[in-house]
Amino acid sequence: MNIGFIGTGNMGTILIESFINGSAVKQEQLFITNRTLEKAYSIQKRYPNIHVMQTNEDVVKHATIIFICTKPLHMPALLQKLRPHFSDDHCIVSITSPISIQQLESLVPCHVIRVIPSITHRALAGCSLITVSERCMDVYRTMIEQLFRSISRPIYIDEPITRIASDLTSCGPAFFSYLIQKFIDAAVQQTSITKEQATTLTTHMIIGLGALLEQQLYTLPTLQEKVCVKGGITGAGIEVLEKEVGDLFVHLFQKTHEKFYEETEKVRQHIDNIRD
Repeated sequence: MNIGFIGTGNMGTILIESFINGSAVKQEQLFITNRTLEKAYSIQKRYPNIHVMQTNEDVVKHATIIFICTKPLHMPALLQKLRPHFSDDHCIVSITSPISIQQLESLVPCHVIRVIPSITHRALAGCSLITVSERCMDVYRTMIEQLFRSISRPIYIDEPITRIASDLTSCGPAFFSYLIQKFIDAAVQQTSITKEQATTLTTHMIIGLGALLEQQLYTLPTLQEKVCVKGGITGAGIEVLEKEVGDLFVHLFQKTHEKFYEETEKVRQHIDNIRD
């Protein structure tokens, strides 16, 4: 079955690379396009058997499963324009959280699935968040799950937890990359260690931590207990974290939800304007 990509920005490109490297699809099954075609052609240079299409309509014509990888505010008008070209055999996959499954169903006459991916898929890891529309046939649900199982762990979620689940899986790598960089910067600032040394040590520590959790050798609480010695150095550091982290992550989630609701309202207005 042919798979289309409308939009080859950061996440669209990551998904294309991941599906190919994870042996989920063959290059010749992919039909891609982008508003700036040079971006699509740059992917074709690395994967020469991929088909670059000149228009969005060409992608719809050649592919059955079509990933829409555009910005949320661009998606309603795009889908409305493509609506006459969709058939009952098409399945649209949206990768953006501010547009609900119900809104997607109102914009197209075909099958609809939303999958919120993560940059971790580039390493064939992490969770992908799947929400399926009521009118989506099981065959498409199975196909999409199999695709994402080759590059991630698919998790089905309901609409109410879309934002927080996306914060944890999709935004999480950026949040913790920032914290890790601050960890490294503080080490360099306070001691004579070089940034290169600190980065190497911290990187391998994070990789090792991930391995411990992946192999289920420890849970997060038991790992902390194993490292901490009562009255020891690690414990003194934990005391600082307990005192200074405070409601940091509470405020972080409050801010991401506030931004999310702003975007969902803008999307709603766009959809209403299209219908008028």
